[in-house]
Amino acid sequence: MRIFSGIQPTGRKHLGNYIGAIRQYVEGQERSAASGHDSLYCIVDLHAITVAYEPTELRERTYDTLAILVAAGLDPQRSILFRQADVQEHAELCWLLSSVTALGELNRMHQFRDKSLAQRELVSAGLLFYPVLQAADVLAYRAGEVPVGEDQREHLELMRDIARRFNARFGGEREILVVPEHRIPAVGARIMDLQDPTRKMSTTGGSEEGTVYVLDDAKTIEKKVKRAVTDSEDPPVIRRGPDKQGVTNLVDILAACTGREPDAVAAEFAQARGYGDLKAAVAEAVIAELTPVRERYADLRSDERALEEILGAGAARAREIARATLAEVRAAMGVGPAA
Repeated sequence: MRIFSGIQPTGRKHLGNYIGAIRQYVEGQERSAASGHDSLYCIVDLHAITVAYEPTELRERTYDTLAILVAAGLDPQRSILFRQADVQEHAELCWLLSSVTALGELNRMHQFRDKSLAQRELVSAGLLFYPVLQAADVLAYRAGEVPVGEDQREHLELMRDIARRFNARFGGEREILVVPEHRIPAVGARIMDLQDPTRKMSTTGGSEEGTVYVLDDAKTIEKKVKRAVTDSEDPPVIRRGPDKQGVTNLVDILAACTGREPDAVAAEFAQARGYGDLKAAVAEAVIAELTPVRERYADLRSDERALEEILGAGAARAREIARATLAEVRAAMGVGPAA
């Protein structure tokens, strides 16, 4: 099964990005390679321009993101790593798919409503069309699986509707566009802010002290985890539940970093002296998980020419696949000259 996912080159990548997306990419690379299929991972710079941004920073963040992906284990020889804007088929397919996308569907997207409220000066049309471009990103490659975080489930469902609608209208007897399946991690799909466990860990809406960044050093990680919000229950009780959001978040992080089930982790710490024991274990596990990535990143990020070569080679491979899909879409829609 071909796998595709995209990641924005905005902000510093944090633990939630790493557990919810980046580790899934590496796991998907192994599965797709074993089955003889491609895995494609795209740095979606066209999505990043739907909100206010600095052009110079966008390029820098693109290199930052690529270096983190490779440092985490993605191999440019085994996966196709590329920059979205380098494959123009994405933008054209987005426009073609807009003909089978209802305006009402776009208006109802939660992310559009939330982000449009934050853009006081200009609510761009690109922000509204974001899910259509996201659909084009995936459908251009006929990907069967899309690793995403929980917050992207709504966009994935729209993407599936768009593919079905296109096939029904233009496909006839053929399924021109593959209807993809999402893959959301069973553990760690939604890592919360350590200082406000009611909110998702984020580089834009979260707190600095509550956000563990992939490139944080060991001392910084330990400091942030030890200051994590739990609760005032006395004596302390380590269990998961909606009334124990801070503790649940720490248990989920530890489970994700050690490859265990959250309930097993909670049971292990049920007799702990207090929350300090849990925090110490979480800090140790997160440091062990992220330190190798940070160390490899330093070497990779210093060579921008090599990073650009990875992006260029990946775009050439991606373009071959997307071009074939787009040719079928154009032919089915009657766009351009007859084949």
